[in-house]
Amino acid sequence: MDKLKMHSPDLTQNNIAKLRELFPGCVTEARGEDGQLRLAVDFDLLRQELSDELVEGPQERYHLDWPGKREALFIASAPIAKTLRPCLDESENFFTAKNLFIEGDNLEALKLLQETYLGKVKMIYIDPPYNTGSEFIYDDNFIENNRQYLAKSNQTDNSGSRLVANTETNGRFHSDWLTMIYPRLKLARNLLSYDGVIFISIDDGEVASLQKICSEIFGEENFVGNIIWQSRTSISNDQEISLNHNHTLVYARDREQLVFFGEPLDPNDYENPDNDTRGPWKLVPIDANKPGGDTQYPIRNPKTGEEFWPPNGRSWAMNPREYERLFLDGRIKFGKTDDSAPKKKLFYHERIKKGDTKTPSSILLDAGTTKDGTTEMMELFDGKKIFDYPKPTSFMERLLNFGCYKDRNSIVLDFFAGSCSLAHACLKTNNVSFITVQIAEPVDESKPSGKNAIKFGLNVIADIGKERLRRALRKLQTVNDESTPERSGFRVLKVDTSNMADVYYTPDQTDQRDLLGQVANIKPDRTPEDLLFQVLVDWGVDLTLPIREETVQGRRVFFVNEPPYDLLACFDDNVTEELVKQLATHQPLRAVFRDTGYATDATRTNVVQIFRQLSPGTEVKSL
Repeated sequence: MDKLKMHSPDLTQNNIAKLRELFPGCVTEARGEDGQLRLAVDFDLLRQELSDELVEGPQERYHLDWPGKREALFIASAPIAKTLRPCLDESENFFTAKNLFIEGDNLEALKLLQETYLGKVKMIYIDPPYNTGSEFIYDDNFIENNRQYLAKSNQTDNSGSRLVANTETNGRFHSDWLTMIYPRLKLARNLLSYDGVIFISIDDGEVASLQKICSEIFGEENFVGNIIWQSRTSISNDQEISLNHNHTLVYARDREQLVFFGEPLDPNDYENPDNDTRGPWKLVPIDANKPGGDTQYPIRNPKTGEEFWPPNGRSWAMNPREYERLFLDGRIKFGKTDDSAPKKKLFYHERIKKGDTKTPSSILLDAGTTKDGTTEMMELFDGKKIFDYPKPTSFMERLLNFGCYKDRNSIVLDFFAGSCSLAHACLKTNNVSFITVQIAEPVDESKPSGKNAIKFGLNVIADIGKERLRRALRKLQTVNDESTPERSGFRVLKVDTSNMADVYYTPDQTDQRDLLGQVANIKPDRTPEDLLFQVLVDWGVDLTLPIREETVQGRRVFFVNEPPYDLLACFDDNVTEELVKQLATHQPLRAVFRDTGYATDATRTNVVQIFRQLSPGTEVKSL
C-alpha cells in the first residue's frame, strides 16, 4: 500500500518533468545524496537548444537582477515537511464553513496550498509590506539544497522570529525586500486560474521594482493596469509632496483568457428621450480597432444624407449585414440630434439581465480611505483603534467586483491579510469563499493601537484579524438573517511542523536497535483532526469540504463531503477487516488508515484487496 508523502510538492522536479516534455535530451537522471534517482537538467545542452548559435558564457539580456535572486528561485521550489493543523476553538462553524483563515508563514502556507488549489483561485489580493524602513518583512533562511531544506523545515515552527525590520541603513535594503516577495509571487501564480487576476497594493517606493518582478513572473503581456487609489484626503506636510495615493498593480494569469469585470451598472447613466418601449438606453460608438475585409464601408444618415466612414486606422465593429439588422431593429442613432456619427443603443434592462458591468477607471477617488477603514474597525471594537491604516472594505469590494463579480463559485486569496479587510468584504458581499493568511506577528506595544489591541487580549496581528471576522459575522447576521449558513464562518488552520515523527522521513537512518521505540510514526501530541488535515493537504482535497465524524464499530471515522465521499479516514488502533469491509461499502473516492493501526498484519495485507473487491474505484493509502 502506498504511503502519503507528507510534505509539499517538489516544484523543482515538477518543472523538470515539464521541461523534459519539450527537450527530452536535456533531462537526465542523477543519483542524489540519499541514493535515490531524481531528474536533473543538463544546462549546457539546454542553453544550446534555446540558441541558434553556439553559446559560450553568459549573455547580456534585459531582466531585473539583485543579490539573492538565485536563493529566491530556489526557495520557491523547495518542498517543506509542514502541515496545517485545525484549531476548532478559534474557528466559527468549523465543520461547515467555506472560508479559511491560515495562521503562519505565508511562504509555507502557499506551498501547502499548491496541491489543493492549483489553478483554482479566481482572484488574489495582497497588501505586502511597503519597505518603508520601519515595516517588517520575512527573513527567509536559505540553505544548500532541497534535502537539507526539507529536513530543516520539519524541526521547528518559530514563525515569530521570521520577521525582521528592513531598515534603510541595511546594505541590501531593496534586495532583501525583492528576495522576500519574489518566491511568494511565483507560488501565487500557480494558484491562479487561467481566467484569474492578482491585485497587489504598493506605494511609490517599490512600485517600479514590483512591476518588473511581476512582468517576469506573470509575463509583461499579462499586465492589465495600475489602479491609483486615493488612500487619504488630508494633506501631510512631512514630505515635499503629500502622499495621498497607493498603487494597485493588476496582472492576469493569462490575459487572453482573463474574465475581468467592472463597476456595477448605474441606472442614472441611461435615459429614454425617444420613449423607446425597451426602456432607458445609452449610446456607444460602433467603431473598433479590428480592421476586417467587410468592415470598411460608408454608413449614410437617412435623414441628412451624410455619409460616415470609420475613423482613421479603425473599422466598424460589424459587417454591413449586422449593421442593417441593428438599424432595422431601431438600435442605431446618429447622436441624440441626428447630426453626428452613428452609434448603437445599449438598453439598461438587457445589460442587467446579462450581468454586464461598466469599464472601471484607473483612478479610484470614491472607494473610501484608510480613515474610513479605521472608523469601520473602531465600530467593531467599542470605539477603540486597534490597527493602523486598515484598508476600507469599500475599496476591497470594488476589487472584488473587478475580479469575480457576483460569482459564487470564486475563491479569493489574501496572503498578507493584516487586519483582514478583504475577508471582511467577502463576508459582507456573501458571494465568494476566501482564504486568508497572516503570520502571528506581535502587535507593536509602543503604539496606542497596539496597547488597545492587547487590552482586548489580541497579542498578535493574526488574532486581530480573527476577532474582527467574528465580530463582523455577528454584526452581519444581526442585519441580514438570510446570510448563507455555509459562508457564515471560517476554519482556522495553523502552519506547524509535520505530524509525522522523524522516522517517517528518514527510515533509512533509523538504527535497528531503535526500532522498538520508533513503531509509532506519528508525534504523540497530535490529534486525529490534525492527521485528517495533513491527509487533505497531502492528497490535494478541498480544505473547505464539510466534515462529519461518526463512530463505526467503536472506531472514530471521518466522512469528508457528502456521498460519494471524497475521503474516509480512520486513525484509531485495532482496525479490523470487518470495519474495513463496512467502510468500503460507502465506495469513497479515497480511504486512509494509520500504518500501525491495523488489528493484525493480515488486515494490513488484505485492506487493498477488500477495497478492490467492494469499491474498486477507491484509492487507499496509509500514513
